[in-house]
Amino acid sequence: MVWAQEESRVHLLHSDRLYHDTDIDARAQILVGNVQFRHDEVLMYCDSALFYEASNSMDAFGNVRMVQGDTLSLTGDVLYYNGLDKLARVRNNVVLVHGKTTLYTDSLDYDRLYNVGYFFEGGRIVTSDNDMTSDWGEYRPETKVAVFNYNVHLVSPAPPQKARTTLLTDTLYYNTVTSVANARGPSTIDDGGCHIYTELGYMNSKNNDLTLLNRSEMSNDGKKLIGDSIVWNSVDSIGEAFGNVIYTDVLNKNAMTGNYCYYDDKMGYSLGTDSACILDFSQGADTMYMHADSIKMYTFNIKTDSVYRTMHAFHHVRMYRKDMQGVCDSLFYTTKDSMMIMYKDPIVWTGSQQLLGEEIQAFMNDSTIDSIYVLRQTLSCERMDSLHYNQVSGHEMHSYMENGELKMTHVIGNVIVNYFPLDEDSLMVAMNHIESTEMKMFMGENRKIRKIWMPAATGTFYPIPMIPANVRFLENFQWFDYVRPLSPQDIFVWRGKSKGSELKKSVQRKVPLQKLDNKKKKHGIVQDSGAKEI
Repeated sequence: MVWAQEESRVHLLHSDRLYHDTDIDARAQILVGNVQFRHDEVLMYCDSALFYEASNSMDAFGNVRMVQGDTLSLTGDVLYYNGLDKLARVRNNVVLVHGKTTLYTDSLDYDRLYNVGYFFEGGRIVTSDNDMTSDWGEYRPETKVAVFNYNVHLVSPAPPQKARTTLLTDTLYYNTVTSVANARGPSTIDDGGCHIYTELGYMNSKNNDLTLLNRSEMSNDGKKLIGDSIVWNSVDSIGEAFGNVIYTDVLNKNAMTGNYCYYDDKMGYSLGTDSACILDFSQGADTMYMHADSIKMYTFNIKTDSVYRTMHAFHHVRMYRKDMQGVCDSLFYTTKDSMMIMYKDPIVWTGSQQLLGEEIQAFMNDSTIDSIYVLRQTLSCERMDSLHYNQVSGHEMHSYMENGELKMTHVIGNVIVNYFPLDEDSLMVAMNHIESTEMKMFMGENRKIRKIWMPAATGTFYPIPMIPANVRFLENFQWFDYVRPLSPQDIFVWRGKSKGSELKKSVQRKVPLQKLDNKKKKHGIVQDSGAKEI
């Protein structure tokens, strides 16, 4: 016990002069010139000092330096050291160096008992990766963790390199070994052209990864990404968002929501899954909502004048807008020619009209449909009432719009029409059954048929009570009102066609290729088995 108590004493190792002056301090020994002290494993140096041997303390002045082992040194203008509680208070031009970490401040209390240094009148810590400042903070050499509070400012990388990332917060935890900064509370991060707001975020300066929690936000050039959690790499410009994701593009007036989103900014590629939904609000209040199991977007010729994007949606595609709804298995859209293609049992509804076929192509003009092409097994139905439907079927159907209103429909190949004309009192009096090779139908106001053109046709006019049961509906007639999306929320509820009502894909037969052997046999030419071909 005596030995341990002796080791806890502050020892004077050297001084050029030592004297006592009661006018200065009756309790102190006055030391001047190359003063050296030791306390346990710590060495302390200064130009002059007051040594209070009775209280095991000292006050050091001028070129103060405190060295602990080979890794930690502390310098300043003034040092107040108490050997009983092992507390060193360093003032003015304070510099603490621990490995590759340097702390700058004017007021530092270093507690050797708990191995922690506190600064409370503003401080700065510089590592090989980051430069951090705050009003108050602490550093623990044992764990190599720094804590910053109030007006925290982080710059990465540290000067003199050009800053790539800046972080502003009120509470920051930083590990100088892993270079991971943990921001807590309202925080903003500027990462290149990307602005980030988070209330709980982790930034790794070694691999440039950001992990953002607690409903964080990222914005860049009119684009904003919000998610329960976001992972972002600023160098590769690759990010992932999880949980209640909202991606908004104000410039292009569209958005994407879902529970997972992957984004590659350099390639212009994004993927949305798990309740993925695309919103197009370019038409103001009349927003288009589209859902699919997976939605992928690609950008071509990025950062050039000929840039364009494509979207691939699959499977269980459902879309809703007040004036139009649709379903299909897969969908493709390109901004290059503003064309949208729907595949595998596609159906489109506009008002009381239903349109279906094997493939539907829609050409857009300022986000409104300019024309629609329906290919193979086409069927157009208009519901008059629960028993009567205007019906048109054919091989191909081309419909042309003007300001969102149907103006003309051109049907080609095996055209069959069931049409219910109305009298002057808007009453149905008969059904016209017509067959032709081609038909053009011109629409007037209120979607009423103004004129029908056919090159040649055969038809029958049936009064309503005398319509044969086998003629009332065309062979491929189906009314899929139970499939139709009814609201923006309804696009997430998949309802497929009832079994047996799916379209049977038409087989596109190919002309058989002739083979040389077959031609030789046909003309009686037999090749000698011993002959060699040249």
